[in-house]
Amino acid sequence: MARLGIILHGVTGRMGYNQHLVRSILAIRDQGGLTLKSGEKLEIDPIIVGRNAAKMEELANKHSIKRWSTDLDAALANPDDHIFFDAGTTLMRAELLSRALDAGKHVYCEKPISDDLQVAVDLARKARASGLKHGVVQDKLFLPGLRKLALLRDSGFFGKILSVRGEFGYWVFEGDWGVPAQRPSWNYRKADGGGIILDMLCHWRYVLDNLFGEVKSVSCLGATHIGTRVDEQGKPYNCDTDDAAYATFELEGGAIAHINSSWAVRVRRDDLVTFQVDGTHGSAVAGLTKCWTQHRVNTPKPVWNPDQPQTIDFYKTWDEVPDTQSFDNGFKVQWEMFLRYVAEDAPWPYGMEAGAKGVQLAELGLKSWAERRWLDVPRLEF
Repeated sequence: MARLGIILHGVTGRMGYNQHLVRSILAIRDQGGLTLKSGEKLEIDPIIVGRNAAKMEELANKHSIKRWSTDLDAALANPDDHIFFDAGTTLMRAELLSRALDAGKHVYCEKPISDDLQVAVDLARKARASGLKHGVVQDKLFLPGLRKLALLRDSGFFGKILSVRGEFGYWVFEGDWGVPAQRPSWNYRKADGGGIILDMLCHWRYVLDNLFGEVKSVSCLGATHIGTRVDEQGKPYNCDTDDAAYATFELEGGAIAHINSSWAVRVRRDDLVTFQVDGTHGSAVAGLTKCWTQHRVNTPKPVWNPDQPQTIDFYKTWDEVPDTQSFDNGFKVQWEMFLRYVAEDAPWPYGMEAGAKGVQLAELGLKSWAERRWLDVPRLEF
């Protein structure tokens, strides 16, 4: 059995802990490792690293993790560990990844890889020049709902894709009237790397590029709908960055995409995120796990009449796409892809270049908002 040592940094946060540590790395470990194409088993040997020794020890004991440390330099210096993963803060990420590359580690990380495009491009160039393996989390591509959209696209179901409409978000409680906030306070402070445009346009870049056509141009309007919230210590603070974004994108091939992203919206739709894709031959609506379709031969013919109640139950005119295959946790699926990429040079399309493209779109979205105009998305050179 081959062994692969993995340094995990930033796994005390919500996403790092739930999706990357527990549901990905430990799940792979507990299933006995990963079976490679050769038939050999790949053993996963993680070490968790963070500043708080008590938290590291508590996590290690809770999940039977043999190794933990507060000394990142020592972890990077250990030749027996081969991969460095970061799910910490955005503002620290590029510097940490650069140090890991200097130490000869393959790198994998959450997005965004930076809040600055030039830093992101320089990091991608450094990763390419190093000869080491590198990757960025593109988790939404591995959601069952979006994988069903990809299946529909590949089957020719849509015909020519005309438009994509995305709705993402939910009400994040302000924390000032008895219900604590369900997102951390740094999300609403610019100096800490907060803001929904930086967070979500990085996601929408890889979703649009990979499923519907590369993004050619963007028009984005941001907003800070809620100006004051209460932090984890119960103290009010001013929110100085965007908590909502209303963005329109032109795509290669002619399709138009519009995606609303908000932490100040109450949900009345099928899921916390939904994508409606309209084509000449059919349409589909996908959430996190489910997907519904309407072919052109099954499309109802409504007539506008504001003087009578609507007689068509539009929801009943759609058919659900069945689960014809099993879908594992999306983060775990991408982790397994990256581990195969490192261990046996399996295909891998999600390098630091993809991370830089996400930062580019977020930066252009912020600039579009500031200048109140459409902006083209130029091709990046690495």
